[in-house]
Amino acid sequence: MTIREIANAIEEFAPLSLQEDYDNSGLVVGRLDDEVHSALLAVDVTEEVIDEAIREGCDIIITHHPIIFAPIKRLNSATYVERCVERAIRHGIALYACHTNLDSAPNGMSWQVGSMIGLDDMSVLEPRKGDSSVGFGVVGVLPRAENAKALLSRVKSIFEVGAIRHSEIPSEDMMVRRVAICTGAGRSLIGEALSAGADLYITADLRYNDFMMGEKRMILADIGHFESEFCAIRILFDVLSKKMCNFAVRKSQCSCNPVHYLF
Repeated sequence: MTIREIANAIEEFAPLSLQEDYDNSGLVVGRLDDEVHSALLAVDVTEEVIDEAIREGCDIIITHHPIIFAPIKRLNSATYVERCVERAIRHGIALYACHTNLDSAPNGMSWQVGSMIGLDDMSVLEPRKGDSSVGFGVVGVLPRAENAKALLSRVKSIFEVGAIRHSEIPSEDMMVRRVAICTGAGRSLIGEALSAGADLYITADLRYNDFMMGEKRMILADIGHFESEFCAIRILFDVLSKKMCNFAVRKSQCSCNPVHYLF
């Protein structure tokens, strides 16, 4: 299988044209016409994931986050980014990223999280001009209203979250029916979630003052960046497995959260 064929399969689902200007999705290391035989799927390229790829004989690593965001001025093993890129090149391992294009794609990241929670009637929270099926975040409804604290506990369990940081729950018996979601750093969509009438907004990377922006009408819940985006592995596995049934695809066992919790 060539990298081009793999890239085409992924980009049919999440076109590179959907990525943001600041992003670096697509083929980061390697050549499109190179042949590869086995893919490893992870959230990030780390030294542990590189070790796993070498150990398992995988010659392409497909991640959600691109290993290179800012330009690299030198390769001298000074940082983990440099070391990962160096080792990938030395071992003939291609690196491919599917980042904000997977966030914005129909049935992409936030859609997956919504499905895991059990939302119905989902729509894009911040649609792009001219195409309401594309954009960041989703908003949907639960089949039946749930107690806010019980729902947060259920979300904590589903996503194996060490801790959920959340804003004040207006009352102990508050019920939640309408839920907005933006995987990854979603503080910029707090206003959209409020405008959409969400009772709860689930995202990550919220700052101190952000938790006051629910105006006591909406609960804001930060479940963690990694936890909200781990579903990228499942999405990419399903896309490649369905389109390339004869190509070996592995879910990384070493793709781990860099944030740890003291219970």
